[in-house]
Amino acid sequence: MDTKSLLIETATTLFQQKGYKAVGLNEILKACNVTKGALYHHFPNGKDELLLTCLHVLKEGITSDIKYIFSKHSTTEDAIVSMINKLVNSFEKDGTISGYTFSSIVSEMATMSEPVRTACSDLYEKIERMYCNKLLEDGFSNETAASISLLLTASIEGAMMLSLTQQSTEPLKTIAKLLPTLLKSFY
Repeated sequence: MDTKSLLIETATTLFQQKGYKAVGLNEILKACNVTKGALYHHFPNGKDELLLTCLHVLKEGITSDIKYIFSKHSTTEDAIVSMINKLVNSFEKDGTISGYTFSSIVSEMATMSEPVRTACSDLYEKIERMYCNKLLEDGFSNETAASISLLLTASIEGAMMLSLTQQSTEPLKTIAKLLPTLLKSFY
């Protein structure tokens, strides 16, 4: 793995585990076994630029994964359950949900820079649009699809955070059971 990719992957994991503010540059450099010069070669604006890159990489990975899962299922209900089951399996296998959640990074947004807040907001909006588009394919009206996509985003993100903090897959499993019933109630 090249140095830039190593920095991005390591920083993303650390930011997800500890939050942006709790992770210092020295911790990233030590984990990657690279010099400060190497970091600034790839990210001249330092930690903020590295974070923006991490968020961009997360956005691409998450949206690509959602698109793939949605393409394999004919209904939003089936796709959402499949997606949540993937999160449960990841948590049970690795003890965490790395590479999929960015909530721990976003939780600090009130005091972050505007570009970072905007990057996080864009990612949530893209996820919501993807859910909304799948719901539109299922025949929901624009207004209902938009409302449900917000509910799905909040439920799944919240369940991921609860699973991580409780060290349990139960929150994810619970919403995997409840969301299909909820979706059916909108038909």
